[in-house]
Amino acid sequence: MSTVGILIPIALFLGLSGLGAFFWAVRSGQYDDIDGAALRILNDEDPED
Repeated sequence: MSTVGILIPIALFLGLSGLGAFFWAVRSGQYDDIDGAALRILNDEDPED
């Protein structure tokens, strides 16, 4: 029973950390250009040109 008492706070912490990371990614613009990264690998031109 004491194991459950330890694992529940750890699970809550990990869940809230994942949720916080998701909201951070959304606010920092990680999902603004979803297709750009997929198409960037097909582009042969150098980025400096």
